[in-house]
Formats: sequence, structure tokens, C-alpha cells
Amino acid sequence: MAKKSSRSGRRRKQSRASARKRPGLIRRLLLPVLLLLILVGVGYALWLDHTVRDQFEGKRWAVPATVYARPLELHVGRSLTPDQLETELDALGYREAGDTRRPGTWRRSGPGIELATRPFTFWDGPEPAQRVRLTLSGDRVSALRSVDGRDLALVRLDPAVIGHIYPGHREDRLLVRLDQVPATLVAGMLVVEDREFFQHFGLSPSAIARAAVANLRARRVVQGGSTVTQQLVKNFYLSSDRSYWRKFNEAIMAVLLELHYDKEDILETYLNEVYLAQDGERAIHGVGLAAQHLFGQELERLSLDQQALLIALVRGPSYYNPHRHPQRAIARRNLVLDIMAEQGVISTDQAQAAAQRPLDVLPPRRGPRETYPAFMDLVQRHLQRDYRREDLQSEGLRIFTTLAPSIQRATEQAIHRGLRDRPVELEAAAVMVDVDSGEVTALVGGRNPRYAGFNRALDARRPVGSLIKPAVYLAALDQPSRWGLGTRLEDLPLTVTDERGRPWEPRNFDRQFRGEVLLVDALAHSYNIPTIRLGQELGLSTVGRVVERLGVPTPRTLYPSYLIGTGELSPLQVAQMYQTLASGGYRAPLRAVRAVTEQDGTPLNRYPLAVDRAFEPASVQLVNLALVEAMQRGTGRSAVGALPAGLVVAGKTGTTDETRDSWFAGFGADVLGVVWLGRDDNTPTGFTGSSGALPIWTQAMAEIRPRSYSAELGTELELVWVDEGTGRRSADGCAGARALPYKAGAAPEEWTACGERHATRQERTGLGNWIRGLFR
Repeated sequence: MAKKSSRSGRRRKQSRASARKRPGLIRRLLLPVLLLLILVGVGYALWLDHTVRDQFEGKRWAVPATVYARPLELHVGRSLTPDQLETELDALGYREAGDTRRPGTWRRSGPGIELATRPFTFWDGPEPAQRVRLTLSGDRVSALRSVDGRDLALVRLDPAVIGHIYPGHREDRLLVRLDQVPATLVAGMLVVEDREFFQHFGLSPSAIARAAVANLRARRVVQGGSTVTQQLVKNFYLSSDRSYWRKFNEAIMAVLLELHYDKEDILETYLNEVYLAQDGERAIHGVGLAAQHLFGQELERLSLDQQALLIALVRGPSYYNPHRHPQRAIARRNLVLDIMAEQGVISTDQAQAAAQRPLDVLPPRRGPRETYPAFMDLVQRHLQRDYRREDLQSEGLRIFTTLAPSIQRATEQAIHRGLRDRPVELEAAAVMVDVDSGEVTALVGGRNPRYAGFNRALDARRPVGSLIKPAVYLAALDQPSRWGLGTRLEDLPLTVTDERGRPWEPRNFDRQFRGEVLLVDALAHSYNIPTIRLGQELGLSTVGRVVERLGVPTPRTLYPSYLIGTGELSPLQVAQMYQTLASGGYRAPLRAVRAVTEQDGTPLNRYPLAVDRAFEPASVQLVNLALVEAMQRGTGRSAVGALPAGLVVAGKTGTTDETRDSWFAGFGADVLGVVWLGRDDNTPTGFTGSSGALPIWTQAMAEIRPRSYSAELGTELELVWVDEGTGRRSADGCAGARALPYKAGAAPEEWTACGERHATRQERTGLGNWIRGLFR
């Protein structure tokens, strides 16, 4: 018993000693733990501080490039129909209104239209806002004056936004300085969102307390206590999750932000960062872009009711969406106006007057990036040699392009109508080009012009069929001592060796042989046999060099079949080839971009007109006059009745084996168009160039209304009477005589008997006889 008692006592003593040691151990461990926690906290605060300063002092946003159409330039004499003008104004977001006191509005005024332009800074300087009246008559601008009656030489409208080049998050904003924001908008934003902004240090204890009381009373979250600085931190640095950890980080970072930067800098950043609307996949951030998106106005021109709506949207852009929930938006806007009046930002009378106004927002529009995907693809490819993609996505560049909205719309509608009742597998592509400048004014990459997929206008390289033939005849007519439009060519059975070394017997499309035909008729009617014979006599290498001078590549090895179109080109390449023809032999590389500036308008790059003289104009004019003949009497004659009366155009159809491809390329004096129809799997379409592509081209041109191609001979050409049966010189009044243009001094030397008798009174009246012969 004694031993048990002794052991029990020792255990109690040890237990009491151990208990006495524990507090000392805890005290010894507590200090290092506290020091470690302090070090971690300080380190974390330093990391947050670095995060705050690094992004705030660097490039704060990845601002996408904004892509503009070409501006509509108005001057007396310009070709412009009322429909084209309305299309252009619609693309700009101009609104028809009862008066034109606000920029971006228009109204009908007697025989004309009155409109108020918006100010805009172009690459070559600013264009002020002005109110103008224009009169249209005969599909042209017949008068252009200011509203006070002054004649105006030129009015350049602001360009339509046709797209953006986005970073991955697809945020978009128009950066503004604080001094560009209306004072009432700044003051209204603060009295609604953060009345103590200029007094607090990033956090507002009183606002937090008010919010807590309101939420407890409502038993749900009805009010937030976040300051403008906290909102900026949440949007700028943090995710949108609702955890306590995020709120903790938000509070620390808000204080750090206020320690490093002044209030004005924080407020300006907030006004550029705040999310206010959604446009498809495009997120609208900042008051500058929201003003343009919702109202079509510059920020400084917003009325009080419009400013109040922007402030209202901060609380919930989706919930107060003015397009989907107009009554909610009006109620919230009017509440904002009441608060602004209560806080002395505006007067009660101003608030009441503004509350009576309708929402006055633009109708919802399709996001611009999805509007012209094929053209946007071309723009980005043109810019690749000068800009990295990340620069286009983040530097806020302004890209001025050549797209003409009215021409684009006419082209799209022509394709839609032309394929409306056709199999869905049938695809199309089209390119429209300004003849003299080489500017691409419209581009359609597929049957569905809104689909941003395979761009057939750029990437579908298909056999061009008879579109290549003008190059063969140009090679001949560039040698006037040997060939002229009246030269007779053999149209007899022919056997040649193909690329595989086998005999090939080409045929005309109608499988007929005509013995001999005039050169002009061989091109106008697209006869294969005379073309191949001519090309072989010229030499395939000679024809190939002509094609390259027209602006397109040729295969390494050429075979006789190349002469009738086995070579493959894209619609854009065909447009380049025909631009050189349409401009009289002056090759201008096709371009889609005019200039690039920084967001503030500082010029970066200009892409001016570049022209090379590729051929003698007289040689090209002879080819083009034969293409006019093709439209009047040849393969394009079906278009005559569908085009405006008196419109003279030149053009060429193209059809490939088994009707796999249907092509047409044609032009007036100022507009060139190329249309292709086909299937992606290269199966037959059942359409020739005349039955498929030509009607679409004709519908587009009937809407675009180009100027007539000039059939004038000039000083380098002369009109010569030629006997159709022999190709010899003849005279007016002789049987079989036909007036054809020749290069001066290159007319046939041999005469018919009738021609010799009448030579002394031969008529050389130029254009009149040529037109009579052309259109008989």
C-alpha cells in the first residue's frame, strides 16, 4: 500500500510540473508564430501592392482596334441614289428625326435631305460637325449647301464602324479623359455611387454601416457599401465571386490604390472601366463607348436624361437594359435624376424636364464584327506585314478601310436573290473594286455573308475558264503590226498535246466550227479554238508574261489548256487582273486599308494609291472595246435588258469543265465586279458563266449604278472599215463592211475592190460610227 501511495504521489507531482511548463512553451512558440504571421501578412500586402501598381501604372487595358468603312464624301455631281444614301446613313447609325439639331440625325426636306453630321478626327485632320442640305436628281447630287444657304464644295461624313479586332475577352472601350466627361455626369455618378468619394481613403465605414442596416431590415442584400474605388478594384483586378476572401482583398487593394494615386486618376479609370452594356459577344465598357453605342453621340454632347441613363446602368446593365426592359430603365433613370436634384447637381426643373423624355436610345444593332467577316479577314491580312496581331488587339488603333456600305449591301442582296431558290450546297463569292484606285469596296466570302468561315473570295482558287482569254488577246493586240480586231483567226478542228503527253482535241462550247472568225468576235463570243490557235502562235510564255503583268501569278509550266482557263485563281486575284484592264493598263495593287492611326488620331501608317503602267493604254482599250462587244452581242448580252438604260459596260463570262465553276468579271468606268458560283466539293453546278454568275453581277450593278464605260477612241486609235469576210480594208457602204478600231497606222494594208473605189470618201467619224457598228 505504501509503495502504491508513493507512486501516485510522484505522478501528481510530475503532472503539476508539466502543467507549470506548458504556459512557458506556449509563450515561447507564440512569438515566432506571430512573427511568421506578420511576415506573411506583410509579404501578402506587398504582393497586393505590387499587383495594384504594376497594372495601374502600365497599360491598363487591352483596347481592340476599331475598323471603319470609307467615309461617304458628298459633292455636286457625285453618283448617289436615295436608297444608297439611306443605306450609308443606316450603317452610320444616323436617325431620321423631326429636326437636325443633334449630330447624327437627318430628315427629308422638300426635294432633298437635311442632315447633321458628326465631328470626327481623320488621319488627315479633324472634320467638324455641320448641318447640310443636299438635293438628289437623276441619281446624282445636284446641290449641296449648308443650312444657312452657303454652297459647299465637299462634305465628308464620319465613317461607319464595321468591326473590331478583339483580344480574347472581347471587351471594348473608347478611352476618355476626365476633362472630356460632362461635369453633370461625373457629379451624378458620384452622388449615386459614392457621395464620400473625395473624403474617404478607399473604404467608407458610414456607407458600409448604412448598407448593413438596410440589408438587415430587408433580410436580403438590397444595398452595397462599396466605394467607387472598391468597384474599380473588383472590376480591374479581381474575379466576380462573392467570397469573404475576395471582399478582404478588395478592401486592402482599395486602400493601397488610394495611397498611391490621386482621386482624379482613380475616377477617370473608373469611368473608362465600368461595364455598361452588351453588344452580342462584345462587352461595352466605359462611358465613352457606351455613349456612342446607346445614343450614337459623342460623350460631351449627351443630354441630362442620357447621362442619367448611363449612371443608372452601372447598377445592372442587364437588369436595366433599355432595349429589353425599357420601363425598368426609365424608372431607374428617373430615380437617378431625382437623386441628382436632391444633391444639388441639377435643378428640380431640369430633373423633371429630363424625366419626361423617352429613352432615346438607338435600336439594337448586330455587332459590327459579325457584319462583314470576309472583308475583315482581308483587312487583317493586309495589316499583317506592318502590325503584330497582339498590337491590333490591344493598342486601340483606328483602321480606316475602303469598304463602301451601299456597294457591300447591293452585292450581298444580289447574291441572296440569285441563290434564293438554288441548292444550299451552291456557294458564291464576290469582289467589288474601285477601278482607278484598286480599293476593294465590297467583299462577300460565301452564300451566307455573316458566316466567318471559309473565305472563298480570298482562298477558293478555282479554274477561271474563259476569264483568262482577254490576256491572250491583249498579248496579240500589243503587237499591232501582226494583229488587230479585224484579223481573221482559224476556227477549225485542232489536235494538241496535253500536259500528260496525250492528244487533246479542244472544242468550242457550242461544238461548232466556223472556218474563220474575226478576232473581235472570237473574244466577244468566247470561241475556244481560235483562242488556242492564237495563243500557240504567240507562244505560251508570251501569254504567261502578259498575265503576270496584269497582276496575277502563273503556273510554272504552261500547257495549251491554260489558254482557255485551266489555271486557278481566287476571285480577288481575278479582280486584280481585271482592274488592270478596266483602268486602261494601269495596275493598282488591290487594297483594303487607307490609313491607321492611334486612338487619339495620331497618324501611324498611310497606304496611298500606287500605280504602275503595265501596258500601252491603246492595246488595253482595244481589248476592252471587244469586251463591250461581248456585253452587247456576245456571251454577256443577256445582261443588257436588266441594266439601266444606256449603261455601257464591258465584261467576260467564264465556265469550266462540266460547269463546275460559273464566273463573271465586268466593269463600267468606275466600278469593277467579279462573281463566282460553285460547290466546295467541286461537283457540277449546271450553270455557265452567263446563266449563273452574270445575273448576280447584273443585279448588283443595277443597284450600284456605275458610270458607263467610255468607248472613245482617243488619239491613239482610229476607226477603220474592215470586210468581215476577208479582213481587208473596206469602206462605208460596201457589202460586209464593219467599222472597227485599230491603233493609228496599223490598219490592214490590203483593200477590197469596193473599199478601193470608196477610199476617197471613206468616213472616219470616230465614236459615232463605232457605236452604230457596236450596237447594231
